[in-house]
Amino acid sequence: MAKLGFGKHKSTLKRILDYIGVYRWMVFLSMTLAAVTVAATLYAPILVGEGVDLIIGPGNVDFGELVEILKKIALVIGITALAQWVMNHINNQITYRVVKDIRTKAFNHLENLPLSYIDSHQYGDIISRIIADIDQFSEGLLMGFTQLFTGVLTIFGTLGFMLLVNPFITAVVVLVTPLSLFAASFIAKKTFSMFQLQSETRGELTSLVDEMVGNEKVVQAFGYEKKAQERFEEINERLRKYSLRAIFFSSVTNPATRFVNSVVYASVGVAGSYAAICGLLSVGQLSVFLSYANQYTKPFNEISGVITELQNALACAARVFGLIDEPPLPAEDDDAVELKDVDGSVELEHVSFSYVPETSLIENLNLNVKSGQRIAIVGPTGCGKTTMINLLMRFYDVKGGSIRVSGNDIRHVTRKSLRANYGMVLQETWLKSGTIRENIAYGKPDATEEEIIQAAKEAHAHSFIKRMPDGYDSVISENGGNLSQGQKQLLCIARVMLCLPPMLILDEATSSIDTRTEIQIQKAFASMMEGRTSFIVAHRLSTIKEADMILVMKAGHIIEQGTHDSLLQQKGFYAEMYESQFSC
Repeated sequence: MAKLGFGKHKSTLKRILDYIGVYRWMVFLSMTLAAVTVAATLYAPILVGEGVDLIIGPGNVDFGELVEILKKIALVIGITALAQWVMNHINNQITYRVVKDIRTKAFNHLENLPLSYIDSHQYGDIISRIIADIDQFSEGLLMGFTQLFTGVLTIFGTLGFMLLVNPFITAVVVLVTPLSLFAASFIAKKTFSMFQLQSETRGELTSLVDEMVGNEKVVQAFGYEKKAQERFEEINERLRKYSLRAIFFSSVTNPATRFVNSVVYASVGVAGSYAAICGLLSVGQLSVFLSYANQYTKPFNEISGVITELQNALACAARVFGLIDEPPLPAEDDDAVELKDVDGSVELEHVSFSYVPETSLIENLNLNVKSGQRIAIVGPTGCGKTTMINLLMRFYDVKGGSIRVSGNDIRHVTRKSLRANYGMVLQETWLKSGTIRENIAYGKPDATEEEIIQAAKEAHAHSFIKRMPDGYDSVISENGGNLSQGQKQLLCIARVMLCLPPMLILDEATSSIDTRTEIQIQKAFASMMEGRTSFIVAHRLSTIKEADMILVMKAGHIIEQGTHDSLLQQKGFYAEMYESQFSC
């Protein structure tokens, strides 16, 4: 295996075999049918040779025996065709079941990866690994099943049959065999690195396209089209170069193996003719050897092509396994409990956190939030407002200190139960492809029709929903592409209205809504927040005047806190921010 270029990737190959091993009974059946196919294919030339020997000359043909041989040939061809059809069907089953298992494993693992991984990797590259790389892997795996094992059996089976007929001519064939092995080894070593680069660059190109398509309005608004084209052309040129190199080396396969085929066929023809002249072979046996010479060399051609495809498949599989091997979210503690009967109190004690170890962000943050309080968090961009929300939701774990909800350290609480007690509306809306009803009921799939409509009314979304062609059954595209930004945000608010957990997080929740609707939403929020602990991240300070406490953050620290009026009286940083928004 090492000579064929698989030595460096034994671990990847072993993992693939582990996935295949789940279907070992199907593999065994496939191998059995492959053996039947090869045996029948190799037996047919013997019958043909026997038929040739029955045709001695004009007027000297044993038609009775010839008919019997023709019947046997027809039976052998029928068995071969049936066995090959069933074998191919089984191989398809094995391949696509293995691919399904790997893709499911990759996607499930993606769902369990920490947000730090998602935030630090290009989305397009992740998508490319789960979609494109696994598709490429499936093609190589299918070719391996359909041709590799059958090809190896054909080579050894042909040698065995030839040895039975004439060991001398068989030795001639074996002496030429190293040429095929050399060609296969040379091609395999050259192709893997090119296919690996091709796969990585394809992922890079997918990331760029995903980025541009998802932000085409911004691209056009800032006149970035030319720069985007230049970036695309640079990556596309590299992909062209790597693809051409990979194809060039893989294209050497056919002429190289055909050359070996011709050498073997010629050698058998010369040696066999000499043996026939000397009386060591009959004409029929010579025809058998010539047929075997073709059958013997054909698998080398196929195997060389399979090896090339397997190199590509291994390169793609290595990228997929690289994703699967990423450390998942730390497992829940053994003493982790379900968070129940939440009263909404939240305590932050000496909390410290940073995304990058060498760059500090939040240090020694302390906060005591009582049940039902409305806490507004304000400050300049990059001060740690969103980071604080990430810590409260446990999207990231604190590096030092602790966060407690209803007296429970959230690191000792299951993530699912913690997040179930928060309702969150973010500035960046997210909606899935589906009906409006499904999107509103995203967090409560068993909600009744009345509950969904009531939530939409409270979010002031009911009126525009009813104006849509199919009302609540109207289908919206991915991320609500056929809705306005304000309408999308109203649906996100309705989604939270439906669940109404004991704690709320509103991160610029009305940033995309017109002033008139915002006033109505603020009233709905006031009702929704009644008796619930609420964290409100705001840039427009006019929206947080009624907050019980305003936290003013700067460089990861709370530098001021108090009510709106008390902070204005302090004439500090908050007062400067407020005056800057209303001074004209």
